[in-house]
Amino acid sequence: MITEVVLPGQVEPEGLELRTRPRPEPGPGQALVAVEASGISFAEQQMRRGKYYDQPPFPFVPGYDLVGTVVSTGPGVDPALRGRRFAALMKIGGWASHALVDAGDLVEVPEGVDAAEAETVVVNGVTAWQMLHRVAKVRPGMTVLVHGANGGVGTTLVQLARHSGIKVIGTASPRHHDAVHTLGATPLDYRDPDLPAQVRALAPGGVDAVFDHIGGEGIVDSFRLLARGGTLVSYGTAATRDVPGSSRAPVLKLFARLALWNLLPNGRRAHFYNLWAGRRRLAAFQGRVRADLGQVLALMAKGEFTALVAARIPLSDAARAMRLAESGTIAGKVVLVPDEDARRRGEEGAR
Repeated sequence: MITEVVLPGQVEPEGLELRTRPRPEPGPGQALVAVEASGISFAEQQMRRGKYYDQPPFPFVPGYDLVGTVVSTGPGVDPALRGRRFAALMKIGGWASHALVDAGDLVEVPEGVDAAEAETVVVNGVTAWQMLHRVAKVRPGMTVLVHGANGGVGTTLVQLARHSGIKVIGTASPRHHDAVHTLGATPLDYRDPDLPAQVRALAPGGVDAVFDHIGGEGIVDSFRLLARGGTLVSYGTAATRDVPGSSRAPVLKLFARLALWNLLPNGRRAHFYNLWAGRRRLAAFQGRVRADLGQVLALMAKGEFTALVAARIPLSDAARAMRLAESGTIAGKVVLVPDEDARRRGEEGAR
C-alpha cells in the first residue's frame, strides 16, 4: 500500500485528505520511487485556491517535485537504477509515500547529500539556474534585484548569483534581513514605499536583471529599475494569489504587459519564465533539467551551496506544513518527509 495526500477541491489546508491505495507497478519507461522528501512550493498554494494556471481538475495529489530512492523499474528501464537516490520534477504527485516517475525525468543526487536538502533545490534550483543563466544570461560584475529573497526560489537565486560573482539586492520583510544578508545580498524592505529609490541608490544606473514572482502593479517598478540592456524575468503572480476570480486573467494581463514593454525602444527586455516551456521536445527538455539541476546539486555536494530547510514535517501532517509554508514567517522551504523519518530525526514537525 502507498499513502498519498489528496487535494479534493478549493479547500483550506485542513481540507487536505490522506488516503491509501495499492502500490502501483511501474509501466514501460517508468520507475517507482520511495519518496524521502517532497516540498511545498508556491504552485501548491495556488492550486488549493484553484489559481494555478494549468492545474489538473480536482481531485489530485499535489507535489511539484521529490527526492527518493528507486525501488522498482518497468520495462525498458535499466534495473541498475534500483536502490539509487534521484530527484525529479513532477508538477503533481509528489506528496506520497511512493510515486511513479518517468525514468527520463530522474536526476541522480550525489552521495552524501541529504534528501530534504536536495529537495529544496529541485524545482527551485532548476528555476533559479535557468532564469539566471538561460534567460537573463547574467555575468560576473553585474547587479541584480531579487524579490522575495528569503523564499525558496529567492534564497537559491541569491546564492547562485553570488557564486557567479554577481552583486545582489534582495527584498524581504525586516525579520528576514539578517538571513538575506548572510546569504550575501543587500536586504531591503519590500513594503517600504521608497523601495525604488533605495534600489537606485545602490544601483544608480539601474540593475542588470530583476527577478519578480509578485506580478500585479509592482511589476511596473521592476521594469523601470532596469538599466539599459537589462532583463526583467517575471515568474509568478503572487500578488493575486488571494484575489477571487479567474486564474488566467492575471497571467494574460501580465503577458500582454511584457509583450508591450518588449516593443519599447529602450534596450530593456521582459520575459515570463515558464519552467515547463519546451516539454513538447521531451528529450531536449529532460536534458536541460538534468544539466541545470546537476550543476546545483554538484555545488551542494561541494559545500558551496547552503540548503535552507525551513521545516521537515511528516507527510500525514501536510495541512500544518501548508499553513507554515503560507505563513510568510519562514526562510527557505517546508519539506514533507515520511512519518517514520520525522519521528527518527526528532526535528521540527516531528511532534
